[in-house]
Amino acid sequence: MQTVTIQKLSKTYPGGKDALKQLSLSLNEGEVFGFLGPNGAGKTTTVKLLTGVLTASSGSCEIMGINPNTQPEKVHLLSGIVTEHAQMYDNLTGIENLIFYAAVFGMKPEEGKQRGELLLKELEMTDAKDRKLATYSTGMRQRLSLARALLHRPKVLFLDEPTSGLDPESAQNVNQMIHNLACKEGITVFLCTHQLRYAQEICTRYGLIEQGSLLALGTLQELRKQVFTSQSLRICASAIPASLHFQKRKTNEFETKIHDKKEIPVLVRKIVEAGEDIYSVNLTEPSLEDIYFALTASRKEDQTI
Repeated sequence: MQTVTIQKLSKTYPGGKDALKQLSLSLNEGEVFGFLGPNGAGKTTTVKLLTGVLTASSGSCEIMGINPNTQPEKVHLLSGIVTEHAQMYDNLTGIENLIFYAAVFGMKPEEGKQRGELLLKELEMTDAKDRKLATYSTGMRQRLSLARALLHRPKVLFLDEPTSGLDPESAQNVNQMIHNLACKEGITVFLCTHQLRYAQEICTRYGLIEQGSLLALGTLQELRKQVFTSQSLRICASAIPASLHFQKRKTNEFETKIHDKKEIPVLVRKIVEAGEDIYSVNLTEPSLEDIYFALTASRKEDQTI
């Protein structure tokens, strides 16, 4: 089931800046979608359009079949949002903040308290629930913001740099929670970040954006095939027959390019049949960073032609 649909969505701000240009994509239930690009690429603009905060210059978008421009209240009931800088009430405690926002979503005080305490337990914040928000660290505020976004059990969760300011243990806890939300509860996660290595660890599909334009869309394997025609294979061996056309990198280490993983067993077999010993075989697959930089370099070349 498609939860987010975007068709040729564009946004031009007063003054003529094109923040988003003809963006089209769709997300399915239970996806952790990484929307990746540098600051100013158009990520935040896209989220604001999807949640009805901004009106598109052209094109359309829907959340669970609902237009955020004409029915923003319904979209807000179906979605949760966590921004990089959580804004809540410093004079209230953690649980009081959650009870207040639960009421905004139409939940009764006791229901809001139970739901809030459950989320705080999952985020390992029970010990801080009765402390004023003013005493919270940046990371604690971020986790409370995530709890607030999940109070009403949204179908789509928008995350903007969700682990910003978190220590490694807290970040791991949040990542596990995101994984469980998608896999066990079927929530669609729309994650905006410029941290490509982080996104590669947690997301199931990616959209790479720069200067308002979508560069590529797909899973990691799909993006690798779109951008790179070959991969680097390194074999550590006593020697390799010259007929296999490997390049020697250093003592007992040889490298070649392959187009498919199926070539590896064939090459290994030929080396062994030639009477040589193999110590290790390593396939270097392009990372998300490699893919992104290759795409941006290609785009710059196209613009200079």
